Amino acid sequence: MKVFNVGILGLGYIGASHIDAVRRIPNCRLVAVADTNIEFAKARAEQYGIEKYYGSPEELLADPDIDVIHNCTPNHLHTDINRAVIEAGKHLFSEKPLSRNYEEALSLLETSKAHPEVVCAVNFNYRMNPLVQEMRSRIKKGELGDVRIVSGAYQQQHMMYDTDYNWRFEPEFSGISCTVADIGSHWMDLVQHVTGSKIVSVMADLVTTIPVRKKAKKQVDTFSNAVCDEYELKNIEMEDYGAVLFKMDNGATGLFHVSQVSAGHGCCFGVEFNGSKCSYRWNQEENDRLWIGLRGDDNRYVIRDPNYMTPEAKAVSALAMGHPEGWNDAFCGNIRAFYEYLASDRATSPSFASLEEASYIIRLTEAIVKSSKEKRWIEV
Repeated sequence: MKVFNVGILGLGYIGASHIDAVRRIPNCRLVAVADTNIEFAKARAEQYGIEKYYGSPEELLADPDIDVIHNCTPNHLHTDINRAVIEAGKHLFSEKPLSRNYEEALSLLETSKAHPEVVCAVNFNYRMNPLVQEMRSRIKKGELGDVRIVSGAYQQQHMMYDTDYNWRFEPEFSGISCTVADIGSHWMDLVQHVTGSKIVSVMADLVTTIPVRKKAKKQVDTFSNAVCDEYELKNIEMEDYGAVLFKMDNGATGLFHVSQVSAGHGCCFGVEFNGSKCSYRWNQEENDRLWIGLRGDDNRYVIRDPNYMTPEAKAVSALAMGHPEGWNDAFCGNIRAFYEYLASDRATSPSFASLEEASYIIRLTEAIVKSSKEKRWIEV
């Protein structure tokens, strides 16, 4: 079995999830971590028994032993680092978004074309929930019928107080969108992946519910309830809520909303597909079950059971029925799919998100922002 030497760059909240995931995958060997806070990198390396640690992207890129780099840095660093990884001839697994804007994304596509030997992926991890793959397989086989309506939401509570603040509210770091780019991107990617169709026009209303926030003068961990005594007031122009009407190239129509200010919701990612034969509904907070709605028969639930799922869903389901698989499992499953593809003959299309697909999500996000500003439908 081909074993790939892995380096992880950026060791914050999501970087730690990458460390855990990579250590669960048989053909991965985590040999190095890097962070601009080298003491933090050293502590992570000691914590996990990783042999090397670095204080800059350049040092990690220069390591000849590394085959693959995971880019877990903030958004504004993605383009330059992703380009450097590709040009160094190392395979790339990047956190989303691929870049801050579509122009940067196109430049990365050109770089990738110049290095066809390098495999690149972007981490839209919700794809690899087993029942997401189950929906995709059933829709492909025609069991839903024609996809007519798609709806849903992604709701969180992490920004509902004026003392909640992070760099995603700052355009120079995040780009032109906060909530749509952060969590709406996952929702749009999943819908396009499951249906095999693209969103091609949008009509949006983006809202900043808290126009002034208190930015702590000390470091506060992501998703923490800690409140700092010292802060500075920051005017906010980025959205913390958004609603989007859309049309797809398969004739389907739909709507979704995304929120960072909805009390009680930690990661409420739900989607419903209404077809000409039945309906499917799934929510990642109850991701071991899929609701099927029927006319003329009893509605029912499909409970995740590898013995009875489609082959595509079974391939990303590791546990027996009744042993819940959650966010960490889907996250690991997405990374595992990347490494399985690296070790294969690469003759078939991968199930993880490609640079092209990730670029299109950025294009959609820009169209949504434009639609909200101009109060009209935007063709993508």
